[in-house]
Amino acid sequence: MPFLELKNVSKGYGAKDERTEVLRDINLQIEKGEFVAIVGYSGAGKTTLISLIAGLAKPDSGTLTLNDLEITEPGPDRGIVFQNYSLLPWLTVYENIYLAVDQVFPNWSAAKKQQHTDKYIAMVSLSPAREKRPAELSGGMRQRVSVARSLSIDPQILLLDEPLSALDALTRATLQDEIVRIWETDKKTVVLITNDVDEGLLMADRIIPLSAGPNATLGPSIQVDLPRPRDRKAINHNTRFQEIRREVIDYLLGTGARQRTTVTRKLFLPDIEPEDLSVPRNLFRKRPVRRQEIKTETMEIS
Repeated sequence: MPFLELKNVSKGYGAKDERTEVLRDINLQIEKGEFVAIVGYSGAGKTTLISLIAGLAKPDSGTLTLNDLEITEPGPDRGIVFQNYSLLPWLTVYENIYLAVDQVFPNWSAAKKQQHTDKYIAMVSLSPAREKRPAELSGGMRQRVSVARSLSIDPQILLLDEPLSALDALTRATLQDEIVRIWETDKKTVVLITNDVDEGLLMADRIIPLSAGPNATLGPSIQVDLPRPRDRKAINHNTRFQEIRREVIDYLLGTGARQRTTVTRKLFLPDIEPEDLSVPRNLFRKRPVRRQEIKTETMEIS
């Protein structure tokens, strides 16, 4: 039985007569402890997909189950790391993480909560910044806090919604290695959403392309059978890496490429009529004349 399973999931937005189908017939199975990357175009519906798994949105059709229980709402069994950090700016690193721990484990003693919080601060190498607020941290450090907060609630599955896309290349590479290290330590089930094929290949056990929207759907699942740890310098020369990369890109540019879609919209124009230029102006009439202003009448003169 798969740990996470999506069956025939579809999701759209908008009114019935102008509805846009974002995701169509999504079928996905993920085993416990697996690291899966879903890669696709920006705007294809990746965030919608992660929102459905997180319980932040409901599907129009199909079912989502985690550990054989249907996903109907958000819960602490799913930790999510957003692209924009989502930290409370008035709280310190410690307080941001402690707040999550306190909400999920209210029956723990204060000492146990503090010890648990400090454990995850140390896990992401932020102990020296424990008392700093988000404004005093770099982008990479803020994202580490976000990862630590999500892991501290001990979720069954960790959802990463393009968490590194806003970072510079050096910080991004460092955090890629950090997330993989944490995953290897905790062996949490991880779903990474990204638009970077190389990032997915470097980090994941399996990579799945998502076709361009609208009506985006998942392409063939490809096993990333590359030995760990993966050296980002050496991996570019690995023949298997090049084969998988080519297969994913070929799908995204070929079968999964953006298709032309015809959209019918109602267009409401303002009731404005242009000036009738055939009517000459004179000293007594300087303003423009519209056709609807011109009236013909017959008069009898004796």
